[in-house]
Amino acid sequence: MALSSFIDYLSLERKYSKHTVTAYSRDIESFFDFLENRYGEMPEREISYPLIRSWIVKLADEGVGNRSVNRKVSSLKAYFKFLQKIEVIEQSPLAKHKSLKVKKEIQVPFSGDEIDAVLNELSAASDFASSRDLAMVALFYATGMRRSELINLQLDDVNLAQKTLKVLGKRNKERIIPLIDWLVDVLKTYINQRNQNFGSDTGGSLLLTNKGENLYDTFVYRTINRYFSEVSQKTKTSPHMLRHTFATHLLNNGADLNAVKELLGHASLASTQVYTHTSMAELSKVYRNAHPRNRSDD
Repeated sequence: MALSSFIDYLSLERKYSKHTVTAYSRDIESFFDFLENRYGEMPEREISYPLIRSWIVKLADEGVGNRSVNRKVSSLKAYFKFLQKIEVIEQSPLAKHKSLKVKKEIQVPFSGDEIDAVLNELSAASDFASSRDLAMVALFYATGMRRSELINLQLDDVNLAQKTLKVLGKRNKERIIPLIDWLVDVLKTYINQRNQNFGSDTGGSLLLTNKGENLYDTFVYRTINRYFSEVSQKTKTSPHMLRHTFATHLLNNGADLNAVKELLGHASLASTQVYTHTSMAELSKVYRNAHPRNRSDD
């Protein structure tokens, strides 16, 4: 099996993040485990679409949602495309596969009051953990960065004098994000706390755990979820919802779509446009309230 070569290809040539590569690997391995358990080991060139379809049916029977199934199949599709590229197979068995239909979910961003409630709670405390958690929430809400980008932030990436932040995004694409004064103040306070706790010459990651170690995915998720589940009734209170809130609040207040695209680090406007539905709802509300022909007679 050429999986190890594919993993190298994703990491070295496509510059995918470690997290993404691990997800691809896990999806592909799960398919081949299924294949071996049910049909025995076989070379990639003998794998047909009916075999893959039986895997998809098994996933559905196990209660795996369509969105997750599509992701797994997408990983497998990328693998077979790679096998074509290196001439292991002539044609992908997934060439004509159509993704399962997924119900579109409208993600409602946090309100300004919900954001303020968390920020006020964290601002009221003065210990290191609260200062760090405040910096986390502030960075998500004021820059719209991804969870992986926040975790990988280095102390040297912050330039408080120039009020800028260097972020390493998907496929190692670097972007510079301007910092608003409020975020600069939050980061100054946190960095002072960080220096007091772990020394000013430690370098390395910007955000640290209480033990001075690097942050990790579940730590960030649990932290954000804990604070926002206390102030919000929304079903999703993840770090990504703060990214969604950042984009929506900017668009609601008149920000240019292209500017938001650059701040988010999107490769195309199509990715950014998913955040515009709430903006349109706000625009519609303003329009209905302001247009003379929509006002009832006194």
